[in-house]
Amino acid sequence: MAAPREAPERRPFGRRFLTDPARLFQHNAWDNVEWSEEQEASARSKVQENSSQLLPQDKQEEYEVNAKRYWDDFYKIHENGFFKDRHWLFTEFPELAPNRNPSQNGDSVHEFGNKEESNNEGLGSCENGHCSLETREENQLNLIKITPKICAKDLAAQKYSELNLSDGDYPGSSASYRILEVGCGAGNTVFPILQTNNDPGLFVYCCDFSTTAVDLVQNNAEYDSSRCFAFVHDLCNDQSPFPMPDKSLDVVILIFVLSAILPEKMQCIVNRLSRLLKPGGMILLRDYGRYDLAQLRFKKGQCLSDNFYVRGDGTRVYFFTQDELDDLFTTAGLEKIQNLVDRRLQVNRGKQMTMYRVWIQCKYRKPAAPPL
Repeated sequence: MAAPREAPERRPFGRRFLTDPARLFQHNAWDNVEWSEEQEASARSKVQENSSQLLPQDKQEEYEVNAKRYWDDFYKIHENGFFKDRHWLFTEFPELAPNRNPSQNGDSVHEFGNKEESNNEGLGSCENGHCSLETREENQLNLIKITPKICAKDLAAQKYSELNLSDGDYPGSSASYRILEVGCGAGNTVFPILQTNNDPGLFVYCCDFSTTAVDLVQNNAEYDSSRCFAFVHDLCNDQSPFPMPDKSLDVVILIFVLSAILPEKMQCIVNRLSRLLKPGGMILLRDYGRYDLAQLRFKKGQCLSDNFYVRGDGTRVYFFTQDELDDLFTTAGLEKIQNLVDRRLQVNRGKQMTMYRVWIQCKYRKPAAPPL
């Protein structure tokens, strides 16, 4: 892993470029930018303004009931063309790399910016309230769909109850290192892992609420059923079984997925995922932070509750603080390894626009079993 740049080298950039437009548009992005008190106050004011008018309760219930349909529609429209492949994962989360080193669990966020940016124009996709991170051309795998299509509904209907999980009769039961990605979308995390990590003992599970998204994963040319199992799963339904037993996973990945969940359901979901981890297993998270650009862009009438919004396409998003995430994970019995906020300045040279992004990155570990 490359050594981080010293903080004094990057902090002045964020301040200087705010007052020097000519200099500002010579570059593309800076990480760990400090916010001034004025910026913080301005962001807080915008959030107060766009959350002053809440949607009626009946509309909120409609978005909850139809959540699956909205995400299906999103992936029907964008297929695998909206989010790009996340090769930065191996810098930020070395637990996913072939030569994984559990001791590398510190403050690795310094390299994130270099891995996600592209050319002079690249700021990620921002469309209809969705602001993606990944824009680097070298991270695009050119996902090719093949025929005949595998129907995700058939896999969703598979009777997991018929599998004797305790006897190891489940997908990936012979693997020595098991990863689950929750909210896999079109596979922008799964396929980089499968391509980069050639560990013969690796098995990757991936699930999504959207049947359309899981179809995209299963019909991708890179999908290998001997190393991966994609399935439809409703995290909010605690009666919906997982295809693997409790205490069987080494890693659970949550990349911009917990924020799409109704806030009052988040704790139950984290509790369920915690039970899947082996002692010493980890949850890796990256998600939207409070006052991110995406939050500030919402208009009046799109707020559902505090820091929880509905986009124009019906999908929803929450904006976290570090303390909120810490409460969720520690309440589930996990111990903190990392909980960082990453504030970044991005510059669109073509549109002469500055954008401030705020993300939170976390690693929480299930305590190791006490010695006998």
